[in-house]
Amino acid sequence: MSSNQPFVVFEGSRNFRLRIVLATLSGKAIKIVKIRSSDLNPGLRDHEVSFLRLIESVTNGSNIEISYTGTTIIYRPGIIIGGSVTHNCSKDRPVGYFVEPLLYLAPFSKKKFSIMLRGITSSHNDAGVEAIKWGLMPVMEKFGVRECALHTLKRGAPPLGGGEVHLIVDSLIAQPITMHELDRPSISSIRGVAYSTRVSPSMVSRMIDGAKRVLKQVGCEVNITADVWRGENSGKSPGWGITLVASNKKGWCYFSEKIGDAGAIPEDVGATVAYHLLEEISKSGAVGRNQLALAIVYMVIGKEDIGRLRITKEQVDEKFIHLLRDIKSIFGTEVYLKPVDDGTTDFIATVKGIGFTNTSKKIV
Repeated sequence: MSSNQPFVVFEGSRNFRLRIVLATLSGKAIKIVKIRSSDLNPGLRDHEVSFLRLIESVTNGSNIEISYTGTTIIYRPGIIIGGSVTHNCSKDRPVGYFVEPLLYLAPFSKKKFSIMLRGITSSHNDAGVEAIKWGLMPVMEKFGVRECALHTLKRGAPPLGGGEVHLIVDSLIAQPITMHELDRPSISSIRGVAYSTRVSPSMVSRMIDGAKRVLKQVGCEVNITADVWRGENSGKSPGWGITLVASNKKGWCYFSEKIGDAGAIPEDVGATVAYHLLEEISKSGAVGRNQLALAIVYMVIGKEDIGRLRITKEQVDEKFIHLLRDIKSIFGTEVYLKPVDDGTTDFIATVKGIGFTNTSKKIV
């Protein structure tokens, strides 16, 4: 990468991981300034520095410059090489924080991804292991990335963690399949898992009971599995949580998850997740709100063809607008929203792919 290449300049810490990912896919250098410059503790956080180290380890030729105060970063991306990597994640964010951005890069790598990540496996703010496995990876499959898996070797609840997960992406594709999904999926089944580490197994069954009480009115099959972890594979801290996934016969799905805090009532946690899932279904189009960024980015880097995806008015929020602005800044392409003429307030998001080609892929 030429050191005198002009930068795409961003301001602030918003969408930090996504901007790094988009820069890596596009090959364009970026400069992020004023990162928490007005905070009492300015600059990059430990988990963001840890994420940059992970990006360095799965790419070749990347150059990262961080200012003395940590409020400015210059990132010149290299090529995505993947391979076998072990990464110890920062304790203030779970492994999901680090796995999620890798899903954007892994299919366009030179070598297959085999990434071992150690740390906390669940939290309130970032996607948990089951959410990635059952919520985000099915979206990747729709775009042609069919051989991907996330294995939980050890669970690690906050604050001490001790968990270990293994991300494997064997599908190396030249470019994503063009998407055409103009309908809202109708849900055919709901499944999930309630898990616990170093606490009484009764917590799991109580969460399942709370969720089933809410979902019994839905009118479709509900299957929630109990997953109790004991011994050295259960991490260093007690913890418990539940993840629910609603799916349809076409393979589209929505998910919701939550972990229990000290003193929380398991039945309430299960019921809350069930209500969140129903809300997610009602406010989502073809994909859920947590899956939308992945789907849109895959559509943008697809072949030079028109892709279309149904979204709802509720999905056009501040987060979505910032995503579109970052895509336009880096790729120079726009996403057009056309109202659906069927009495709803839904839109069809129309994207013309940039014709991205995976130049890192080995020629067999």
